[in-house]
Amino acid sequence: MTNPPSNSAPRAAGGQLHAPSAWNVPNALTVLRLVLVPLFVWLLLRDGGHAAGDRLLATAAFVVAIVTDRFDGDIARRWNLVTNFGKIADPIADKALTGAAFLGLSYLGELPWWVTILVMVREWGVTALRFWVIRHGVMPASRGGKLKTVLQAIALGLYLLPWQHLAIVHWPAVAIMTAAVLVTVVTGIDYLSRALHLRAAAKRPLP
Repeated sequence: MTNPPSNSAPRAAGGQLHAPSAWNVPNALTVLRLVLVPLFVWLLLRDGGHAAGDRLLATAAFVVAIVTDRFDGDIARRWNLVTNFGKIADPIADKALTGAAFLGLSYLGELPWWVTILVMVREWGVTALRFWVIRHGVMPASRGGKLKTVLQAIALGLYLLPWQHLAIVHWPAVAIMTAAVLVTVVTGIDYLSRALHLRAAAKRPLP
């Protein structure tokens, strides 16, 4: 006979489950990521984006923020510290960071505006789709969506470096950004298809 799965969520007196406090490490990392966004934008755009030192600091801020995104989710799930605040703030922080990077690079003329617009429409479009179907079911992140996130992070990190005049930096950045855009489009279409199927299944009468 197998043992029933254990639940390691925090318990109040009497053994009853209670929701974890919003004052925890994962949420602190999420707030840190939100705080880093304006600092990152200031460093990126300072002196027209031409100061190598500021660009390196902007890249460092971006990398630190990306790393916190990885750790806050892992910690929250491992220690049962998932909160409503985290569910809302975490995706907002993610989109604020990558959106700021895309917009900043396009503003500086280092990334075509059509790339930024395409990515932003896809990101916020998928968010809208999730809210559209939320009462019928949850659309979890797909493998393609996770790959998209990784590719975007690497491409943006390379574009943020101040050595775009060097082929060893520029062309890998272009290649990875191209792959990120393709995956962004494909996964966006996939999410739209999943949302439509979810809505159709919910409206289908039971046999």
